[in-house]
Amino acid sequence: MKRLNKQFYTLGAVEMAQQLLGKTLVRVFDDGTIKHYQITVTEAYCGSEDRACHASKGRTTRTEVMFHGGGKIYVYLIYGMYWMLNVVAGTENNAQAVLICGIDEIKGSGRVGRQLKIDKTFYGEDLEISERIWIEDSDENPDFNAKPRVGVDYAGEWKNKLWRFEVTK
Repeated sequence: MKRLNKQFYTLGAVEMAQQLLGKTLVRVFDDGTIKHYQITVTEAYCGSEDRACHASKGRTTRTEVMFHGGGKIYVYLIYGMYWMLNVVAGTENNAQAVLICGIDEIKGSGRVGRQLKIDKTFYGEDLEISERIWIEDSDENPDFNAKPRVGVDYAGEWKNKLWRFEVTK
């Protein structure tokens, strides 16, 4: 299959989150093992106005990569143990990202990060040229459900946005 290109990553986060479903995430591990995973669950985070999005706190060292153009990786650590894998969406200075919450039968963004052995070295990685992680197009065009995002109760009205997308079997 073919890697997704820059044009794909310029989609807004909501559209990109939907379009990533069924795509193939490819990971080359340190020992040379190559594994392919189907993306099954995503969540969209839509810029500075979205109170659930880290960019709502402004441009910081942590969120800098979200202000770059789409196609970069944004990772962050939660609970001191789970690296969360996000794909930056949209155009420069319009901070958006899509959290990868499920691959194959693995559900939960923390579990995804652990399965893929994600760490802080992935921050800012370019999915178009990376030799250790990228996303390929696929022939899959799965049906999906839209639900509220998980773990964002602090975000006021933004917690109710139906921006979590899950492939239906």
